[in-house]
Amino acid sequence: MPKIIENLREKLLSEARRMVSECGYSAFTVRDLSAACGVGVGTVYNYFPSKEHLIASFLAEDWLREMERIETACGDASARDILLSEYDLLRRFYESHRKLFTDPAAVRVYSSLPRERHMQMRHQLAAPVERAFVREGRQTASFDALFLCEALLTWAVALVPKETLFLTMDPILNKGKEGI
Repeated sequence: MPKIIENLREKLLSEARRMVSECGYSAFTVRDLSAACGVGVGTVYNYFPSKEHLIASFLAEDWLREMERIETACGDASARDILLSEYDLLRRFYESHRKLFTDPAAVRVYSSLPRERHMQMRHQLAAPVERAFVREGRQTASFDALFLCEALLTWAVALVPKETLFLTMDPILNKGKEGI
């Protein structure tokens, strides 16, 4: 009789997240994960067809959780405050997965992901910024939000300091306001 393990998918993701965080992509194996969770290797593959899919799954969960925090926190915040929160989100996300993002083997595997994923992230970041711009009556809300979030996404991962980022962004954020 097979043993029943409650919430096994979540346990696998949580343990994989921990293991990758500690040892990096190259050292992480499905065999080690299955041993840590007390299941057979085949059981892991019943849930995730590959190591890459497993890692992509916990990254997606982490990203969606961070985006929910942004959506909840934004409310009626200004576009600038939303972008500041998103910058912090991106830095936290990057830092929490640093070993994965800096491992050359992982970079080779995941750099081939379609540009659509990057665009999807940019649009997710832009949605609350665009709503803030619409509240302000900005005619180019969608374009400005996408432009700023592309810069934010790129620069936050490139470790551009928040102060430098906003020296560049502030003229766009203040566009249409008196004195600009």
